[in-house]
Amino acid sequence: MSSPMTEQERQAFLAEPHIATICVARPDRRPPLATPSMYAYEPGGDVTFFTGTQGRQARRSPLIERSRALTISVQRGEMPYRYVTVECDLVDVDRPPTPDKMLAVLRRYLPWDAAQGMVAAELGSSSNAVTLYTVRPTRWFSADFGDDDAG
Repeated sequence: MSSPMTEQERQAFLAEPHIATICVARPDRRPPLATPSMYAYEPGGDVTFFTGTQGRQARRSPLIERSRALTISVQRGEMPYRYVTVECDLVDVDRPPTPDKMLAVLRRYLPWDAAQGMVAAELGSSSNAVTLYTVRPTRWFSADFGDDDAG
C-alpha cells in the first residue's frame, strides 16, 4: 500500500542525488520527450539542470523554451519504492552557464576531477550549446510504498 509523502519528505527526497527523468511536450502530437538528467535541488528552492550538446538532451532545449513547462520525476527503484514527480514552470535560461553553476549540478553525482572534466568538455565544445535551466516546482505528486507494519 502506498501513501503520499509529506511536503518535508518529498522535498528531502527530491534533494537527494537521483537521476531525474525530464519530460517535455512536443508540438507535433508525438508523446512527450523524456530524457534522463542530473539535477540540483535544495528544499524550498528551484530545480536546475543542463542540456548537453549532443543527442536527445540537445533536442529537448527548444521544446523546453517553447512550452516553458515540464515534468520532472525521480524514484528509488529498490524497496521500499518511493517517487516524487513535480510539474514545473521555466524561470531562467542560462546559455552558456558558468562553470560554477554546472559544477553545482555535477558535484552531486561525480568526483571533483570528473565533474571539472565534464564542465570543460561541455563548455569547450565547438557547438557551445550547453544550456542551464532553472525551473520552479508548481505541483507535486509523490508516493511511499514503505510498509510500516512489516517491521
